[in-house]
Amino acid sequence: MASGYRLVSYDAEGSAKAGVLVDERIVPATTLLKGVSGIDSSSVLGLLRNWDKAHAALRAAAQNVLPNDGIALAQAKLLAPILYPGALFCAGANYWDHLEEMAEIAKRVTGKAPAMTKAKDPYFFLKTTAGSIIGTKTPARLPPFSKQVDWEAEVGVVIGKPTRNISEAKALDAVAGYTIVNDLSARDLMKREGSPFGMDWVGQKCFEDAAPMGPWFTPAAYVADPNNMAIKLWVNGVLKQNSNTSRLVHSIAEQIAYLSAHFTLQPGDVIATGTPAGVGMPRGEFLKVGDEVRIEIDGCGELINTMIAG
Repeated sequence: MASGYRLVSYDAEGSAKAGVLVDERIVPATTLLKGVSGIDSSSVLGLLRNWDKAHAALRAAAQNVLPNDGIALAQAKLLAPILYPGALFCAGANYWDHLEEMAEIAKRVTGKAPAMTKAKDPYFFLKTTAGSIIGTKTPARLPPFSKQVDWEAEVGVVIGKPTRNISEAKALDAVAGYTIVNDLSARDLMKREGSPFGMDWVGQKCFEDAAPMGPWFTPAAYVADPNNMAIKLWVNGVLKQNSNTSRLVHSIAEQIAYLSAHFTLQPGDVIATGTPAGVGMPRGEFLKVGDEVRIEIDGCGELINTMIAG
């Protein structure tokens, strides 16, 4: 695999354990950090709560992992890497190419098309965490109340320190690393009929298994340029999304600065930074039982989930 290490959460005899992935081997974080004080190595979230110290110790320890240490990645049952973020923020309408493909649909739903000029601030909604996040190769249950579940490949930014009122220039200093998020969306629940407020963000975005995440957490030190990450999604082997974070409307730094102006971002919080063009709704394509969704993002691995009946 690529240089450095990755962090995973994996099933160890029925319990979740934090693991350090090095060259296709997973070693318990508790093993590598034995004797290092002040770090909770029992979970990835615990590591993130003292990230600077944890990362320095893990980077050094990972260099000494031997070919037969721990268990093989292929033998492990991976869970979502962070169990669970305190918050999962999601940026809406944040790729130029996605804005273009959704313009007519937005006009039908809200009565007006989105502006094709950059707004002053990014636009966010929230998804549930423990209620929605699942890991790679875990079946995703399609909600029985929706017939139009769509896919959305997104770069997930993981916060590594308490962050309040940070500037755009320094915002990336708050980032511990990156992961993949699939923001599954029930498109037939976008609008709440009879409500004067239009969009129903809970109905369309929050349901069981609505936020596949993983397969692991990649420390920021191993991502060369977060503003130039290729992002691809396939459904049943057919390429649907093929873009790059260079097409973001509001950059990762802008998103962090905006959120931190409203409240303190906490270690382990995840920001799903928006999805590019290629979602199913503009073509009338939606997920059905048996469909496999596969996402690849530079440096972040491959997230795979098969759809099953809810």
